Amino acid sequence: MKVCVLLSGGMDSVAAFYEVLGQHEVTACLSFDYGAKHNACEIPFAKLHAERNGIHHQVILLDFINQLFKSDLLKSGGQIPDGHYAEESMKQTVVPFRNGIMLSIAAGYAESRDAEGLVIAAHSGDHAIYPDCREPFMLAMASAIHEGTYAKIQLLRPFIAMDKTAIARRGCELGIDFSETWSCYKGGDIHCGTCGTCVERREAFLLAGLSDPTCYEQTPELPKIQR
Repeated sequence: MKVCVLLSGGMDSVAAFYEVLGQHEVTACLSFDYGAKHNACEIPFAKLHAERNGIHHQVILLDFINQLFKSDLLKSGGQIPDGHYAEESMKQTVVPFRNGIMLSIAAGYAESRDAEGLVIAAHSGDHAIYPDCREPFMLAMASAIHEGTYAKIQLLRPFIAMDKTAIARRGCELGIDFSETWSCYKGGDIHCGTCGTCVERREAFLLAGLSDPTCYEQTPELPKIQR
C-alpha cells in the first residue's frame, strides 16, 4: 500500500515511520509547523529520517494555530509545566483539535500523492490528556477520511494499543537511534528532563530496560503518576 506518514521528529512518529517503511511504500512524510515551542527542534529530525531513506519530506505551515489557539505548547502561550505526563497540569499543553486539523490536511495531501493510507503514531499513553488521540476519535476520523476521499484512504495507527515503553522497545528492535529524535516541549538547546514529555521519555527507557541516549539538563527523581 502507498502511504503518507505524519512525521513530527519525535520518538513515536519516527518509530512509526520505520515500522511501516518495511511494510508499505512510503510516498511522503508530513511535518506541521504550527508554532509549537519545540517545532524547530523536532522538524529537523523528521527531515533527517525521511531524507536518509529517500522519502520526500513536506513541511506544512499552520501559523494560524499559534495566532488564534490557546495552549501553553505554543509560542504564544505560557510556560510549559513540569511533572508527569499524565498529570492534570499537562492539559495546559493541549492544542485544541490539533490532530483533527492535521489529519484533515494530511488526508487531502495523501490523496493528491495517490496514497491509499495515512499513518499516525497516536498511542495509549497520549489518551490521558489528549482527546484527539483516543481511539473513538481516531475511529471517527478514519471513517470520515475513508468516506471523504475517492481513494478510500485508510488511517493506519500501528501504536494505538501501545504505550511509550512498548514503543521504545519496538524502536530498539527496529534499530532506531533515539538520540536522533526530539521530545522536550520547552524547545531548548537540549532536553530539559523535567517537563511532561521529558519525564515520559525518561520513564519509557527506564521501564523498557534500555539505555537512554538523550542528553538532559536535569535528571531529578521521576515523579509518581498522579491519577
